Amino acid sequence: MVKLPQIQRGKIYILLAVLSWMGLLLVNLIRVFGEINQMEGVISKEITWVLEILFFIWLYIYFNDSIKKNENRNFIDFIWRPASTGLIATGTSFLIIFFYYLLGDSRLSKDLLLMNFFYHVNFAVVSIFLISTTLSWKHLILYQKSKAIVQQWQAYEVILLISMFFVLISQASFNYGFMFGLIFLIIYGAILSINLKWIPYLTFREKWKSILFMVIIIACTLYLFFRLVSYTQQNIHFVNLSENLFLLGLFVFVLLYAIFSLLVTLFNLPTSSVFEQKLTEAISFQKLSQSIKPGENEEQVLDILMDSCMSAAYVDAGWLELHPTEPEESSIIQLQKFISNSERQEVLEFLRKVEPFASYLTKQSTIKKEYLYGQISHETYKSVLVLSVSANKKSLGNIFLLKEVKDGFNKEMINIITTFVGQTSISIENHRLLNEAIKNERYREELEIAQRVQRSLLPSELHHNNSFEIDGFSAAADEVGGDYYETFRFDNENFALIIGDVSGKGTSAAFNMSQMKGVFHSLVQLNFSPKKFLSKANSALNRCLEKNNFITTTYYTINTALKEIHFARAGHCPTLFYSQSLGCSRFLNIKGMGLGIVRNEGYENYLEEGYLEYQPGDVMVMYTDGIVEAKNQENQEFGYDKLRLLLDHYKALSAKEIKSKIVDEVYDFVGRETLPDDDYSILVIKFNA
Repeated sequence: MVKLPQIQRGKIYILLAVLSWMGLLLVNLIRVFGEINQMEGVISKEITWVLEILFFIWLYIYFNDSIKKNENRNFIDFIWRPASTGLIATGTSFLIIFFYYLLGDSRLSKDLLLMNFFYHVNFAVVSIFLISTTLSWKHLILYQKSKAIVQQWQAYEVILLISMFFVLISQASFNYGFMFGLIFLIIYGAILSINLKWIPYLTFREKWKSILFMVIIIACTLYLFFRLVSYTQQNIHFVNLSENLFLLGLFVFVLLYAIFSLLVTLFNLPTSSVFEQKLTEAISFQKLSQSIKPGENEEQVLDILMDSCMSAAYVDAGWLELHPTEPEESSIIQLQKFISNSERQEVLEFLRKVEPFASYLTKQSTIKKEYLYGQISHETYKSVLVLSVSANKKSLGNIFLLKEVKDGFNKEMINIITTFVGQTSISIENHRLLNEAIKNERYREELEIAQRVQRSLLPSELHHNNSFEIDGFSAAADEVGGDYYETFRFDNENFALIIGDVSGKGTSAAFNMSQMKGVFHSLVQLNFSPKKFLSKANSALNRCLEKNNFITTTYYTINTALKEIHFARAGHCPTLFYSQSLGCSRFLNIKGMGLGIVRNEGYENYLEEGYLEYQPGDVMVMYTDGIVEAKNQENQEFGYDKLRLLLDHYKALSAKEIKSKIVDEVYDFVGRETLPDDDYSILVIKFNA
C-alpha cells in the first residue's frame, strides 16, 4: 500500500473540507431560496447535517495531522496557534459586521441569501477555531503520556464522534437526550482539563505569554459562541448549525481547558523564579552528591536508577542488561521489572531485527549515541528507549524502558533519564574502582570537585553600601569544609548577613553547607524576620539533613537608614560587638538552638530575636567555633577573651585590616606549620555612618 506524503495528505484533507462546506452552503442557500419563494420539494435537513458532519470530520483529520507534524514545537507555540486562530475568526466576524454597517438600511442588507452566506462563513471560521484549539489541547494533555491518560482521550474522541451524529436522531435543540449528552461532555471535558503537567516547565516569561494567550482564547470563544447563536435569532429561514452537540461540546471543552490553564498558571506565577532557580540548584546538588558520595554498593545504585527512570517517564516495563566482564561470559540481566523473561526475550529479539535498534545494540552504527528511542510495532509495547550505561568511555551495559503507548518519550523525560544514567554511571565506576583498590585516585578527583564546588558556594562579593565595610575569610581544616557565610541586598538600605557551621567535616559537611546555601537563597528573598527565617530554615533542612547532623548559624538584617540591626542565633557562636559609645566589646548572647536538632513545629520556641542600634565606629565580628577553639602546642584554646581583646585593640582599623589581624593572630597562636583541627571562618563588619 502506497502511503501519501504528509504535505499531500494535508492538501487532500483541506480540499475535502472546503468541498463539504461549499456543499453545505449550496444546500442551505437552495433551501432558503425555496422557502422564500414558497417552492415545494425543499431539501431535507438531513442532507445539511450529513454535510456538516463531513465538514467536521475532514477538519478534525486535517488539524490532527498538521499538529502531529509539528509536535516538537514548544508550549508557547501550541498556545499561540489557537489564540491566533481565534483572533482571525473574531476578526472575520467583525469584518462581516462592518460590511453590514456600510450597507446601512439598503435592500442588500436585508437579503436573506447574503445573510445566510455570511452565516456559513462565520460558522466555518468558528469550526476551524474550535477543532484546531481542541487538538492543540490534546497535545498539551498528552504531554506526559501514560496509559490511563491516552485511554481517556481516546474515549473522549469516540464520544465526540458520536455527538456529531446526535443531530440526525434529535431534531429538538434542548430535549432531554441533548441535555444529558451536553452535561456528559461538560463533565468529561472538565476531567480532561485537569491534565496541566506542562505548565511547570514554562519559564516566568513564558507563563506571562501563556496568560495573555489564554485570555485571548477565552474572550474569542465567548464572543464567537454568542455571535453564532445570535445569527439564528435574526430570521426564521436560518438553519441552526449550532444545534450540533459536537459543536457545543467543543465550545465547552475549549473554554474549560483555557480557564483551568489560566488559573493554574496564575497560581504558579509567584513561585516561577524560585522554581527555576531551585530546579537548577537541585540538579547541581544531585550531581554534587553523586560525585562525592558514592552508593554503598553497585546493586543499590542500579536499583535507584531503575526506580528513578521508570518513575520519571511513567514506564510500563524495563530491565537493565550489563555486559560481561569476561569475553566467554554471557550478558547479565538485572532489575527486570514488570515484564516476564519470555516477553523480555521477545522484545529484545524484535529490536535486534529492526533498524536503527539493531545497529545500535550490535555497535555497528557509525554515529555514537548515548540513547535511542522510537516506536515499535510490538503487540503490547509501542515505544522503547534504550540507553547506554558507561563510565570512563567504557560501555557497561544498556537499560531498556518500554511503554504501551506510541510516542511515549519526550525530550524532557529523556533529559532527566540521561542525567540519572550519567550519575549512576559514575557511581558504578566508583564502586568498581573501590573493588579494584584504586581508592586514592578516586578520592583525589572527588575532593577536587568538592573544592571547586565549595569555592563557588562562598560569595565572590559581599554586599554593602557606604554606611559600612565588610570583609570575610574562610579556610577548611580538610580539603573541603562546612563553614558558610553569605550576604544579600534587599535594596540600597537593607541587607541580610548569615554565617553558619555544619556539624562534622569533609565532604558530608560541604554537601550540607551547599544545602544551607540553597535554603538561604530561597528564604532570604521572602524578607522574613530573623527569628522567622531560622524557623523556616529549620523546617526546610529537616527534610534533607541526616538524623545526627545539625547546623549552627546566626542571621542578621541591617537597615542603614534607621541604623538598626535585628538578629537571631541558632546555636552559633555569639557575635562579638564593639560599641564606640561604650568603648568596649561584648558578646551578643541570645537564646537559640541549632538547625536540625529539634525537628518539629515547636522549634521556634527555642529562638529569640535580638535588636540593637549601631553608631559610626561600631564593629561586629561574626565567626565560627574553629577560631575560638583553635589550640596551640600546649593544648590551650585561643578563647573568647583573646578575641575580644584583639577587637578592642584593633577597633580603629578598617574591616579588612581587623579581619587580617585576627586571622594572623590565630595562625601565630596555633603555629604556621600546624594543620588546623577545624574550619576557620570570620566576617567583620565596621559601620562608618
